Amino acid sequence: MLALIYSGSRYANWKLSEKKQIVEEFRTSGINPFFNDEKHILQLLNKQTALINNAEKIKRIYFFGAGAATVEKQKIVENAFAKFFRYAKIQVNTDLLAAAIASCDEKEGIVGVLGSGSTAGYFNGSLIEPNNFGLGYILADEGSANWLGRQLLKDYLYEKLPKDLNQKFIKKYDLNRREILERVYKQQQPTLFLSSFVDFLMENYQHNYVKTVVCYGFDLYIKTYILPLKKQYPPTPIYLAGTVASNFETWLSEVAAKNNLAISSVIKEPINKLLTYYTNKNS
Repeated sequence: MLALIYSGSRYANWKLSEKKQIVEEFRTSGINPFFNDEKHILQLLNKQTALINNAEKIKRIYFFGAGAATVEKQKIVENAFAKFFRYAKIQVNTDLLAAAIASCDEKEGIVGVLGSGSTAGYFNGSLIEPNNFGLGYILADEGSANWLGRQLLKDYLYEKLPKDLNQKFIKKYDLNRREILERVYKQQQPTLFLSSFVDFLMENYQHNYVKTVVCYGFDLYIKTYILPLKKQYPPTPIYLAGTVASNFETWLSEVAAKNNLAISSVIKEPINKLLTYYTNKNS
């Protein structure tokens, strides 16, 4: 049996497959080794009946996730999984590589992720070439759910939200300044709190404010990540993945066009194509 996991900071999507048939598919809270230690990951695994029932049957695990960019962080996930899945061979890699494999298969491409966080890189057909991107939720993540949540909360606290949107925000969340600052600065994993507000933006998709904020974030993302890569690899097609990229795909394409770029494809959940890729590879 094969297990494939694609994880952002908020959610992790799981698919268990045997003989090219999906045995189980479900969602858990996200697994991000930048925030989660081995103990936390093991506790999460032990809460899932589907995993407990199939732990000894699973022989190969492919995990792709945010925060798994270094060997040190990959080891956190690998060690936790090895204790739970005793008979499995485990591979841990980044969500960016997952997007690249799902988008490009084994061809080159400029690949970006716009989900809970944001990053991008050049995929040479087998690996992501090293770069200086991926600075995390405080220094970077332009255009991501985390970044959008920050902008929304700042405008709310500075009383810059349009009146009608402000009323909707208060009705939905009923948060005051103290509560917001407490969640951002004193509680663990503030990215989960910040990125959750992208749901509010989606619910108010038709509002001009939402389009303005989202498009500004996309413009920053493209100028920060995509244009430098395009300058370095001019003929290479551009592929994007992630919930934010997919949910706001029309605006993303508009912003790309204003920067004289064309996006070849946008994938919301790379896990579906990844499953096909690795199922065929192991058949």
